[in-house]
Amino acid sequence: MKYLARSPQEVGHAIREARKAQKLTQKELAIRSGVWQETISKIENGLSGTKLETIFDLLSALELEVTIDDRSKGSSTSLEDIF
Repeated sequence: MKYLARSPQEVGHAIREARKAQKLTQKELAIRSGVWQETISKIENGLSGTKLETIFDLLSALELEVTIDDRSKGSSTSLEDIF
């Protein structure tokens, strides 16, 4: 799976899609990652304020990693994507 994430909302969406692809509930991911189920729900719904360490705990539990790359120059639909 490959996801492009430029915002907390897109990171949350990617985590949700990866969790569902692995047929895990939020509760199962919470047990696997050590992150509260309520926190997973907030992340998946794009609420900001989550520690980067928590995101990495979830990514690790889902066997995902982050790759940093130059921002693509595709068309943007929101002002947030431009900056």
